[in-house]
Amino acid sequence: MRQQFASDNNAGICPQALARVLEANAGHATGYGDDARTQEARERIAALFEADCEVFFVFNGTAANALSLAQLCQPFNAIIAHAFSHIETDEAGAPEFFSGGAKLMTADTPLAKLTPEAVEALATRYFGPHHVKPAVLSLTQATELGTVYKPEELRALTDVAKRHGLKVHMDGARFANAVARLGCKPADISWRAGVDVLCFGGVKNGLAVGECIVFFDRTLSHEFQWRIKQAGQLNSKMRLVSAAWLGLLDGDVWLENARHANAMADRLAAGLKNIAGVALIAPVEANAVFADIPPELQRALREKGWRFYTFLGETGCRLMCAWDTEPETVDQFLTDLREAANS
Repeated sequence: MRQQFASDNNAGICPQALARVLEANAGHATGYGDDARTQEARERIAALFEADCEVFFVFNGTAANALSLAQLCQPFNAIIAHAFSHIETDEAGAPEFFSGGAKLMTADTPLAKLTPEAVEALATRYFGPHHVKPAVLSLTQATELGTVYKPEELRALTDVAKRHGLKVHMDGARFANAVARLGCKPADISWRAGVDVLCFGGVKNGLAVGECIVFFDRTLSHEFQWRIKQAGQLNSKMRLVSAAWLGLLDGDVWLENARHANAMADRLAAGLKNIAGVALIAPVEANAVFADIPPELQRALREKGWRFYTFLGETGCRLMCAWDTEPETVDQFLTDLREAANS
């Protein structure tokens, strides 16, 4: 398959991560994470975040989100999230399932970004044992609409959460893209901004498997390893996951991959602006471009073999760039779309 814009999951494993996996594949090593590479990966992730934190690896992002949220919730609790968040729209009820029934309370605020006012309203909606009790604020960075929370925006949200006794979870499937766009340190949009638990995404940034869960408050991770095991998320050959993470961490490959994906999204967005009948739906701040493309132009593109999702109504399309998206791929897509628009 040629490069596409349907998902950043379509890309393969990046060379640096693959090289580390092949290196780790030689010989034997202790299983279940009790090996030198996994210990090194945990230490280097802690150093990256400048934090004394607990680090765990699971197979995928849904497990990372669902298990970390379950760790923060009782079944009678509620999780405050955006209506367009991944945990609300794309995880088949996994957070509710693994938490034993915790309810998602959502707000549909602009650009897929929660506001302090919306969080305040949800945090104070219910009182007493007849209702769910909010316990967690879940934020997505970068958001499902490709927008990014700045450090001050996060702090305003987490201040509200802390005032109401809520823990703060961050779905960071594209956290690297947010760091690359903001030019900040990872700590600045995680624990320094009030985040307690981060699901740090690697798969969309060049890994084949293995998301990272970072507990900045170590006390919150008590017995979490049992939760991982019970959920079928404890990898018996953990070194093949942690070694790939070492490949991302070496020389800040994780950041370069994110910068490249963002740059390709910028290139795509710049070209779309000059095509008649096409308009951007949201600011391009990570590696996603959301654009209104008329149905007839979508059909023309798909007839030429292009794959992408229509996410919002009949015209709202999502175009995802990846760590390996080539400028030529972007330019060919734009050429095909321009020809269709002018025909």
